[in-house]
Amino acid sequence: MRAMQESPPYLSVVVPAYNEEARLGDSLARIVAYLGGQPFAWEVVVADDGSTDGTAAIVREWSGREGRVRLLPGPHLGKGGAVRRGMLAARGRYRFLADADLSMPIEQVERFLPPKLEDCDVAIGSREAPGARRIGEPRRRHLVGRGFNLLVRLLALPGIRDSQCGFKLFTAAAAEALFPLQRLQGWGFDVEVLYLARLQRRRLVEVPIDWYHREESKVRLFPDSLRMLGDLLLIRWNHLRGRYHPPPAA
Repeated sequence: MRAMQESPPYLSVVVPAYNEEARLGDSLARIVAYLGGQPFAWEVVVADDGSTDGTAAIVREWSGREGRVRLLPGPHLGKGGAVRRGMLAARGRYRFLADADLSMPIEQVERFLPPKLEDCDVAIGSREAPGARRIGEPRRRHLVGRGFNLLVRLLALPGIRDSQCGFKLFTAAAAEALFPLQRLQGWGFDVEVLYLARLQRRRLVEVPIDWYHREESKVRLFPDSLRMLGDLLLIRWNHLRGRYHPPPAA
């Protein structure tokens, strides 16, 4: 029994969180309820990005009730920094990144896993792939998002329809190869990690999802789009400077 408990889980759900006390409890309830009905071993890793509210307390309360939920505390670095820590601390064979607002129903994680999806290293939740649905999104937000994605495709990720959706799955091997090389701490980390995956010739697949707009989203369209444009240029600069090569073996 002890050996079974210590074996790596099949699925890790990694949730980056910064001052999420208003919605994290409900999201964890939905995640745990869904995973509790699955036949595989699982864990939930909440990577706290230095929250100053009750986020950590909520996760500790959940950990006391459900040992497969764990808190990963850390300093406030940005979403990219929290995701990096969470992905490298996770132990699952598959590691699923999920935004704290659960704008994609957690049940749709099945679309990213075998047997529905086979033979890929990174599965990208997509609001633009055929079959995807956007529910309740203001037209202005959609147009700004598509404009930014056009820049992403021109400068970094040709062919990827939606790089910024906060729901992505990585195999353990891909996560452990990609995230140690990640340098960006903010919103542009998604593009950087996918750019690294392309450099490593890993197989990327876009998975159509149902995405529900949340009014309480922390994304600020124009300031964050400008910041991410700077990140796109920085990614290309880092590549030119040779900063995305794995460190030499000791």
